[in-house]
Amino acid sequence: MATKMGETYDELVEVTGVQERVSAEEWETRVNLAACYRMVWEYGWHHLNLNHISARVPGSEDHVLLNPYGPMYNEITASNLVKVDLEGNVIDDNTPYHINQAGYTIHSAVHSARPDAKCVLHTHTPAGIAVSTLKCGLLPLHQEALRFYGGIGYHDYEGVSLELDERERLIESLGDNKVLILRNHGLLTCGRTISEAFVLMYHLERSCQAQIMAGATTEDDNVHVMPSEAVRQNAADQTNLNGRNAGELRWPALMRWMDRIDPSFRE
Repeated sequence: MATKMGETYDELVEVTGVQERVSAEEWETRVNLAACYRMVWEYGWHHLNLNHISARVPGSEDHVLLNPYGPMYNEITASNLVKVDLEGNVIDDNTPYHINQAGYTIHSAVHSARPDAKCVLHTHTPAGIAVSTLKCGLLPLHQEALRFYGGIGYHDYEGVSLELDERERLIESLGDNKVLILRNHGLLTCGRTISEAFVLMYHLERSCQAQIMAGATTEDDNVHVMPSEAVRQNAADQTNLNGRNAGELRWPALMRWMDRIDPSFRE
C-alpha cells in the first residue's frame, strides 16, 4: 500500500524484526516510548492520531523515534515507531510508515538545541489549550502548580508549526526550562528521560485543570492566592524534588499498569 509523506494508512500495518535490527538500548527506549503513548491514551490526553511524543535514539543524538502517521496512540508498539532524523526524514528502510510533519518542527527544534531533552511530549488537551489562551498563563494557585513556578516558557502563536524558521524563536521561548506553554495552542514538556517528560506533563495537566475549574482566568479573580513567601519557599522545595527526576520513582508502577491493560506495546 503506497503512501506519500503526510498521508495516513487505512489499516494497521505490522512491522516485524525490529528488535533484531536495533541495539538493546534502542529497543528499551522503544518499549518505554510506546508505553508512554499508551499512558497518554489512557489519560485521555491524545488528539486522535495527531500530536507527537518523541524520544532521542540512544547513541545517535541526531535520530529520534516518533509515532507513525495513521495509528492511534493505543496502537503504538515498540516496533511500529518510526526513526527519523532532525529534519523529519525517515531513515529506517524497513518501516512502511511515514510521520505527520505538522508539529514535528517543535520536536526537532527542542532536540536540536537541548541535548538534555531525551523526550519531548506535546498535547492539545482542553485544559491545556484553555490556560494557553490566558494572558496570566499558569498561576501558582495550589501546591501542585508550585513545581512550575518560575520554570515555564511561553511561545506566541505563529500558526501551524510547519515553518523551520520558527524553531529558533521556539527554543528562545523555552530557554532552560522543561515546560513550554504554546500560547493559543497547547502544552509541551521535555525530560532527561521519557518518564520525566511524562510525569511533568501529568502534573502540568492537573495544574491546568485545577486552574480552569477554579475559574481563575486572571490574577485578580476571586481565588485565594498563597502568600508570596510560601510560594517562593514551596516552589524551591518542588524544584529540589524535580531535580531527583520524580518520573523514575513512578515509572515502574506505570509500566505495570500498562502491562495489565495491554502488553502489546512491547511488541
